[in-house]
Amino acid sequence: MKKTAIVYGSSTGNTQAVAEMINSQLDNQADLINVDEASASDLANYDFLFLGTSTWGLGDLQDDWEGFITELQRVDLGGKQIALFGLGDADAYPDTFVDGMGTIYKAIAGKGCEVVGMVSVDDYSYDASTAELEGQLVGLAIDEDNESDKTQSRVESWIGDLRPHLD
Repeated sequence: MKKTAIVYGSSTGNTQAVAEMINSQLDNQADLINVDEASASDLANYDFLFLGTSTWGLGDLQDDWEGFITELQRVDLGGKQIALFGLGDADAYPDTFVDGMGTIYKAIAGKGCEVVGMVSVDDYSYDASTAELEGQLVGLAIDEDNESDKTQSRVESWIGDLRPHLD
């Protein structure tokens, strides 16, 4: 497996739990990095990055990512593969579902990296998202508030799709 890190921001523990679930699917071979303890230079050591965040309020990025996003924009991501995952609440915030993931995508787009792991919108119910691009979500969307029963199978399927990029 490529040298891999899972960088996540988690206010309530849900995003951390999903990061750990992803790592479990990778046989715990990835480094788990809480974004509030990360530095841009940390990212240089990895070939494959998972970047995960929750969305707060009306589309706001998770607090710890707020401080790191400008640093992320300055990092040379050339040649890296990046998979995004985001948590949101499609019932309470159907117009801003997983917008935090969309914010990270915009920050890394055009930075020389390859974003992999886009997911069809077909299995989701929401009105709008900045993380949607041409009928796909830019990464794995998780709704722990309303569809926690789908989280495990979504993560397993997504990691299965990503396997060729990780080897």
